[in-house]
Amino acid sequence: MGVVNVTPDSFSDGGRFFKAKLAIAHARKLAREGADIIDIGGESTRPGAAPVSEQDELARVLPVLTEISDLCVSVDTRRPAVMRAVLEAGASMINDVDALGAPGALEVVAKSACAVCLMHKKGDPATMQQDPHYDDVVGEVKAFLKERVNAAQGAGIGPERITVDPGFGFGKTLEHNLELLRRLSELSDSPLVAGLSRKSTLGKLTGRPVDERLAGSLAMALLALQGGATILRVHDVKETRDVIAVWQAMRENAA
Repeated sequence: MGVVNVTPDSFSDGGRFFKAKLAIAHARKLAREGADIIDIGGESTRPGAAPVSEQDELARVLPVLTEISDLCVSVDTRRPAVMRAVLEAGASMINDVDALGAPGALEVVAKSACAVCLMHKKGDPATMQQDPHYDDVVGEVKAFLKERVNAAQGAGIGPERITVDPGFGFGKTLEHNLELLRRLSELSDSPLVAGLSRKSTLGKLTGRPVDERLAGSLAMALLALQGGATILRVHDVKETRDVIAVWQAMRENAA
């Protein structure tokens, strides 16, 4: 899953692809490099980010989506009205940091044939990294994901359409993120999405700024694969594809 942020304030690229023309070109590049899914988003959910209006989000996302709808496109949104609009415009997947928790979100997705990613986060982006606390981070994330999967299935969304994301960095400390990564395989029976690319956890571990976290991101990608991740949400598709190729070769030779 290759990331395309159609925002002026994303943590990873600082608005490099905010203009639709640049976002479209970048999406095509990621697809050529081997991205199976292009994940576009019009609202930054980085720590400290302020929400944008529904109209602004649609104005950012729709011009890009309509030009790349021949690809498998996921839209990163938590608003039911945006979900409805992008599904009508050809989106194949909804990636929701609120795990379809907004009123009406379950119904919008259930009426479509799209895939969905249900993510765990604690708090809102503006404040979620202000001293997050868990008594048992793995147990609490696992219970939340199970509840949301049950809610989705109860709304008529088939299990074959559902993926889950533990939400690395979304209301979690460095220690929380590492514990979730160590025990990734315990979190859910649904296919797992892992989004660790370039995140602040890597900055804390390596001391590197966001534009120098490729090596750390690739290490995280390999650890996530070993932990059972099905989808890797990344910024550096070509390099991550190399990691996957090596990992797959080792597994095949071992078998």
